[in-house]
Amino acid sequence: MASTADIKNGVVLSIDGQLWTVIEFQHVKPGKGGAFVRTKLKNVTTGKTVDRTYNAGAKIDITNVDRRDYQYLYQDGADFVFMDTSDYDQITIPGPVVGEAANFMLENQNVTVALHEGSPLYVELPASVVLEITYTEPGLQGDRSTGGTKPATVETGYQIQVPLFLETGTKVKVDTRTGDYLGRVND
Repeated sequence: MASTADIKNGVVLSIDGQLWTVIEFQHVKPGKGGAFVRTKLKNVTTGKTVDRTYNAGAKIDITNVDRRDYQYLYQDGADFVFMDTSDYDQITIPGPVVGEAANFMLENQNVTVALHEGSPLYVELPASVVLEITYTEPGLQGDRSTGGTKPATVETGYQIQVPLFLETGTKVKVDTRTGDYLGRVND
């Protein structure tokens, strides 16, 4: 058993038979009373976020989660097929486990898959990816970079908001956590 001193961002805890990952934590030492640790936890399977407070030195159950590099190969119906880059084994991950990451994954892209006792928990992408705009309405004469945004569909089929001056075929950098446009990419 570990204690609250071992809590770090990204650590997976087992609480009441469910797995929770630590998003944020803060050690608090008030002037009066005992120290405690404030945490923000995210349920690995459901995505629900909760705040939880522990007394300093309390025992917690840290679970070993294996994070491995995989390459995304293709989509098979609602499932996604990945290949382990170290031993070339292929695994199939259901769509709900992949979740929002599917909006930003291109074939042959490297991702990190978190496994617990052989079963996949979630798929981690890099903070940003480069995607090509496959469709957007043409900008009107007089549109400027500070004028506003318009919807654009990227090559994965996901729709993002981009500045008015961007055209179909432009490569853009997209934040994988929020789906926001980060900038244009020049080849």
